Amino acid sequence: MNMPLKLLLIAGNVDATDVGEARNAFELVHHLGKIAQVTLLTQQRVGREDTQRQLPHVEVITFPEFTLPRKLERITAMLKPGYPLFAARVRAWVAQASKQGRHFDIAHQLTPLALRYASPLKDCGIPYVLGPYAGSLDTPQGFESECGSAPWFTHLRRLDHWRFAHDPWLRESYAKAECVLGVAPYVGRILQGIPLKAFDVMSEIGIDTLAPLHQPRDPNAPLRLLHVGRAVRTKGLRDCVRAMALLKDLPHVTLDQAGRGEELEICRREAERLGVADRIRFHGQLTRTEIEKLYEKADIFLFPSFREPSGSVIFEALRHGLCVVTADRGGPGHVIDETCGKKADPVTPEIYAAELAAHVRALASDPDQLAALSKGARFKAESIGLWPGKLQRLMAIYENILTNDKRAAA
Repeated sequence: MNMPLKLLLIAGNVDATDVGEARNAFELVHHLGKIAQVTLLTQQRVGREDTQRQLPHVEVITFPEFTLPRKLERITAMLKPGYPLFAARVRAWVAQASKQGRHFDIAHQLTPLALRYASPLKDCGIPYVLGPYAGSLDTPQGFESECGSAPWFTHLRRLDHWRFAHDPWLRESYAKAECVLGVAPYVGRILQGIPLKAFDVMSEIGIDTLAPLHQPRDPNAPLRLLHVGRAVRTKGLRDCVRAMALLKDLPHVTLDQAGRGEELEICRREAERLGVADRIRFHGQLTRTEIEKLYEKADIFLFPSFREPSGSVIFEALRHGLCVVTADRGGPGHVIDETCGKKADPVTPEIYAAELAAHVRALASDPDQLAALSKGARFKAESIGLWPGKLQRLMAIYENILTNDKRAAA
């Protein structure tokens, strides 16, 4: 009988009670812990539930989290000033474990997702995997003027491409990994100047089940569009509003919005200016249950986020069998194809809104096509989103690494 794989996982934050990166890391650790012997190195978050209690079937080693004042939460989330300390603690723990005779088959650093941190697993003596990586997408040139209100520190991402070319620690930690995972093919293109041993595409997002099937749509009923996400310029809410203004002759087309942020008030004013405020409901921040109800009632998921690395809401929409209209770049541009949605090229705001509106108009006039794309959305979610399939792919990557190591040692 084969022994379970001994897996060392590294993640800065793992938290089932959070959202985004920490929540996705929890899901991956939780599911891997069911099929492998997992040891997790992470940070214990101040004021959050104990990580070991959240993952009782995993050996959890925690270090205190480095914290800054709450008012600096956004800059902390982006720059992760505590990462060097966490990385040093990981290196020290792995070195001590090695001296004590502990053995791991594979090490896998799950986070940070951003492509700007050298891995502490370099030269640790364990074959290691990095990712799935995301981020480092630039803003389309035609949209830069409308993104000028972004905080100053977000512009530091422009240094990422310089570091891929010149930072020896970053380059070496990627080059020595047995496999680097990216959420979409664009990550591989970003890293093409580094001699990677292997690169594979895999989203960090997984889903447990598909939502119940929607009732067949009444072609005479209103066509309900839905946008879910932080209300910031890059998520494309303003482009949704402008697309709605180009659909004034289709009064049965409406838009629901969920999510908070500085863009919300801007978009409310834009809707008033363009004369479509009566057909857009800006809900702002909603509970998870309330958002689920919006998914259940929607017909099309309109999510033209033009700097989206992966997009958890894309998978939520697919899970509900919603045709997705999105940007032809980043993670959504990879996941969405002709079987489950439509894509638009964010060249300029004017061209983008017109292309989004054209897609919605075509779907509104062709219920059979919309039904086919909705069916394709469920199939897409089932084929690439459900956890059993994702874990099978990940385990195959691990096994391939171990097989190659055995051959090299023979």
